[in-house]
Amino acid sequence: MNSSEKSRQLEHRTFKFSENVIQLCRKLKADNISSPIINQLIRSATSIGANYLEANNASSKKDFTNKIFICKKESEETKYWLKILFPCYPNEKELLDGLYDEGRQLNLIFQKIVSTIRNDK
Repeated sequence: MNSSEKSRQLEHRTFKFSENVIQLCRKLKADNISSPIINQLIRSATSIGANYLEANNASSKKDFTNKIFICKKESEETKYWLKILFPCYPNEKELLDGLYDEGRQLNLIFQKIVSTIRNDK
């Protein structure tokens, strides 16, 4: 698989992750406490794919690096919000576990990209 195919595959994966987080959040019954957490989760999860698209259209290597680093940070933040929701929605444990694992895998992918960029300098 060439780098262009890998890039398209990761674009699709980040989009699907955003979509799945939104679907989960639509199912959750929000209250005064969980509502801000759900909003933060949606913001960080959807930011991953948006920043990855921006990275792929970056105007320079520095711009690309910055956007990829944002993807890494946003995937880490997404994991945090998902973890916060675990005790709030024990009936959604399976969905939350699956999304947490995908967020973890995305975070590892972006960490690897950041590490590769740093080692190339």
